[in-house]
Amino acid sequence: MPVHVINFTGPINASTCGQLIEKASTAVQQSASGLIVNIATMGGECSYGFTMYNFLLSLPISVHTHNLGTVESMGNIVFLAGQRRTACVHSKFLFHPFHWHLQGSVDHSRMSEYAMSLDYDLQLYARIVAERTEGAEEKLETEKYLIAAPRIIDPPQALACRLIQAIESPLVDAQSVTCSIHS
Repeated sequence: MPVHVINFTGPINASTCGQLIEKASTAVQQSASGLIVNIATMGGECSYGFTMYNFLLSLPISVHTHNLGTVESMGNIVFLAGQRRTACVHSKFLFHPFHWHLQGSVDHSRMSEYAMSLDYDLQLYARIVAERTEGAEEKLETEKYLIAAPRIIDPPQALACRLIQAIESPLVDAQSVTCSIHS
């Protein structure tokens, strides 16, 4: 059975989350030998990033994530779902503080809820990064990056941090079943 490839080149939101679940489920239903998710994203919404991460981990086939150029913000969590993780030689990872967009007026109760959610998401993000990079020669200071000091990580640094296992070009194979998610 062929490998299925999803080229994910968009934001992390309800639409792209649903598309990823649909396309990955199709790969499983078609007895794919594995799934490669090529990622180029500036990130997006926490809730959908965590959902995509958990879903990819649950798949009964191997998942390989590959950084096509830039993986930022919540994209790092989706990327870390790969059992095998690689990056192009000219790529980067960006960790930076969370930000939310609030619409209209907010009362005290709602603001407290937002603060709790923001804190919880920060802790969950940091825990996932720590779990998936355990044993790295260079430990990531994820909470620091998410609160006040953004960090760009290049591929050699990503190897040292165990974000990736190799620096390589994306797999382009005529036998692969390929699809795209871009918005």
